[in-house]
Amino acid sequence: MSKIKVLVVDDSAFMRKVITDFLSEHSQIEVVGTARNGKDALEKIQSLEPDVVTMDVEMPIMNGIEALKQIMEDHPLPVVMLSSTTKEGAENTILAMHYGAVDFVTKPSGNISLDLYKVKEQIIDKVILASRANLRGMKKREMIQTIASSQQRPSSKTEVRSLSKDHKNKIVCIGTSTGGPRALQQVLTQLPKHIAAPIVIVQHMPKGFTKSLAQRLDSLCAISVKEVEHQEELKQGVAYIAPGGAHFTVVSSGKSLIAHLDYSPPRNGHRPSVDVLFESVSMLSDYEKIVVIMTGMGSDGTVGLKQLKEKGDTKAIAESEDTAVVFGMPKSAIATNLVDDVVPLEGIAEAIMKYTGGQGV
Repeated sequence: MSKIKVLVVDDSAFMRKVITDFLSEHSQIEVVGTARNGKDALEKIQSLEPDVVTMDVEMPIMNGIEALKQIMEDHPLPVVMLSSTTKEGAENTILAMHYGAVDFVTKPSGNISLDLYKVKEQIIDKVILASRANLRGMKKREMIQTIASSQQRPSSKTEVRSLSKDHKNKIVCIGTSTGGPRALQQVLTQLPKHIAAPIVIVQHMPKGFTKSLAQRLDSLCAISVKEVEHQEELKQGVAYIAPGGAHFTVVSSGKSLIAHLDYSPPRNGHRPSVDVLFESVSMLSDYEKIVVIMTGMGSDGTVGLKQLKEKGDTKAIAESEDTAVVFGMPKSAIATNLVDDVVPLEGIAEAIMKYTGGQGV
């Protein structure tokens, strides 16, 4: 089996050596070269033809974001970003995800992390996963559409609405992981501000990054998007994203739905867990549920989907293999034979609106 060819991009010679040493220890990986900034990386990509690029975010001459944009426009490749945990680092990482980076690893202690060994296995695992990623959906035209849509969005949001007391209410639940930030942008920007349901979301992501994700999506969407807070009442026309590091559950209180956050152990390695969210929603009576499982590694969401279907009043949508960056989570859901619609990413918003009633943006 041929090895995964990796280009390591970082402005620090120390970091380039450490990352190269980590990756070279794995029998499936070969580091074919290093680059000291984005401009250098673009030149090396042409000559070395790597399968995967690890890219530092903050670099002189050309930073990682600018280099990533150029890579995705000219010659799409799986890119894994290495970022800091600062607020600016989180915002840049979310931006990178939207421009097409497959995944990211946070440096434990700033740009020069002497303790990078703490995330050694993460770096190796994510490079291997990135080498298998599906980039067919990463099209330049989608980036152009995103920029255009962000310029057209109204500066103020429509006033959010409480849940109706006159008919059966609906709730939309979305679970996603690797490739999810970009997928969420595609879906949520196509939902109208008048959607008659709250939207609850688990995106596998570390603490400190989900708030930046929510803020960016909120700036692009007609609906409101926010990181959910403990004991917050859920409103129609608002998307609530689980904070990294906390499980998100929904409970009924009278005529209202209330968000609960807890720090119980991870489920199958995940906190937040899609299964935990879905299982809590399955306990809601008098609600129609629309659940969506999109790109991601593993099978999180499948157990919760089964429980939702057992309780009834659930329509399930899964992202198709054609557009999923990683087809693990949708594939596992589809294998249950409980999914009602298997659609490409660009059709998910329409499928949601089919079940909630109304039309998209």
